[in-house]
Amino acid sequence: MQPQFASNGDHKTAFWDSAAGGPALVFAHGLGFDHSIWAATIALLPPGLRVIGYDLRGHGQSDTPPAPYTMGALVRDAETLLDHLAIRDAVFIGHDLGGMVAQGLAVKRLDQIRALVLANTAPKLGTKDTWARDIATIRATGIEARLDTDTKRNFSPAFRKTDALAPWTAALRARRLQGFLGCAQAIAGSDFYTPTASLRLPSLIIAGGQDAITPADMVQDLAHLIPGARMALIRPAGHLPMVEAPQVFATTLLDFLRDIGHS
Repeated sequence: MQPQFASNGDHKTAFWDSAAGGPALVFAHGLGFDHSIWAATIALLPPGLRVIGYDLRGHGQSDTPPAPYTMGALVRDAETLLDHLAIRDAVFIGHDLGGMVAQGLAVKRLDQIRALVLANTAPKLGTKDTWARDIATIRATGIEARLDTDTKRNFSPAFRKTDALAPWTAALRARRLQGFLGCAQAIAGSDFYTPTASLRLPSLIIAGGQDAITPADMVQDLAHLIPGARMALIRPAGHLPMVEAPQVFATTLLDFLRDIGHS
């Protein structure tokens, strides 16, 4: 499927819309990847759901406006896209940075979001100081120097031994410096602890048992912030369980959708 584009003023957002007539699911990826992380999971969903995936600014086929970015700008990108598509009452599924965008959007536009699925994310990722050091190192040495480290951090040891790793190594190698740095600066300046604790909507929180970036106990803390949130642990997977264990991820998602009447 070819992408469509929505204008966000200084840039365009690439998105893919199944245009089905059923309830809407919106998928947002994490830092350094693109909408393709969801492909294997989406392929396992039943027909009839309206599935929308998009690339965050600076990633995939979306434009790369000049960095730095703010979390508010990333939330506005998602808000503008959903308004462009006249989407209301969607289930928003966000991974890593996409999960932070999901939290911000739910606080700002509850008319657009009826439920959240937050995977391998938290209300706050790292500290300003740790991100400042990372950003300075990337500027000094280049993003390519992080390839081996980021591969080890994103994927479980077992998955790294398989041929399935190759396209994801290529995806990490293809990261755009300005997009990565811009979004990293947005994460560095964000803390959703108080806003997320105010949310009262159905929520599914998913962790990977082998996740070195957002360990399960960190993700569990996020689940505790939202009253009634459901927690699911995909034990064999690293930071991208939708890539390493798409069948388990899809089954977990579908169980949640059925329970909230969104299927």
